[in-house]
Amino acid sequence: MATATWRTAKPQARREAIEGYISLLPWMIGFVGFTAIPLAASVYLGFTQWNIIEPPQWIGLDNYVRMFTRDPLFWQALKVTLGFVALSLPLKLVFGLGLALLLNLKIPGMNFFRTVFYIPAVISGVAVSLMWMWLLQPDTGVVNTMLYFLGIQGPNWFWDPNWALPSVAMMSVWKVGGSAVIYLAGLQNIPAHLYEAAQIDGAGRWARFWRITLPLLTPTLFFQLIIEMIDSFKVFTEAFVITQGGPLKATYFYLLYFYEEAFQNFNMGYASALALVLTIIILLATVFVNYTSKRWVFYESE
Repeated sequence: MATATWRTAKPQARREAIEGYISLLPWMIGFVGFTAIPLAASVYLGFTQWNIIEPPQWIGLDNYVRMFTRDPLFWQALKVTLGFVALSLPLKLVFGLGLALLLNLKIPGMNFFRTVFYIPAVISGVAVSLMWMWLLQPDTGVVNTMLYFLGIQGPNWFWDPNWALPSVAMMSVWKVGGSAVIYLAGLQNIPAHLYEAAQIDGAGRWARFWRITLPLLTPTLFFQLIIEMIDSFKVFTEAFVITQGGPLKATYFYLLYFYEEAFQNFNMGYASALALVLTIIILLATVFVNYTSKRWVFYESE
């Protein structure tokens, strides 16, 4: 049927179709070369023992048996990563939305403030990590110095097992300016006449936020929830630069463990298995969030 449709199509329609496929070709080459083939290779290597130097040796499910039954570091890395997701995800969602509400105010110079708050989202992660190391130094850091003048004994932050993970989670709020721009677009897409009608009916600011702003912003919240959740699972730079997984494995994130297995121990087969397991975890979490979205995501047409 497709062949018949192509034969009966007008020359202009054929030319447009050919131009469309040609336009898609660079993306298709990039997707196959940099995503599909590496992904398939990673799945295969997960069932092998490979140290880069020697050819991969097929060992079946041994990597996964070791991972789930004989590898305490896997469970530690997974526990720390899930804890980070639980800590950082609500912070990023709440602070991002709060910042967007402030940036949506109609005051002079707002474009300047929007630019300033967006800049941290594009700064190198290594530079940001070094800056936070300086800010949270227990003895000479800016934060603890300010707390000292207030009569408060500041914690050891990254160098305390009880504070290391919350410190990294606090760092993640630094980049909420990027998500605030997305929230801002969603806020400006809400029809103004809804607020005007609610104000005429006597609804206050808090009521308008809960009854109009938040429900109509749930599609944007849903999008940001998935993006921020995936980003939280991929945390790596902060631990690699600041703590190296310490103290006492308190910041031993999943990708840091993957990095050590792949590029320090050269257990590429086992590292590929780790990568596949993380991909499946993120996929399952995304499917779950998408399934629950039917109950709390509302659209203007509904």
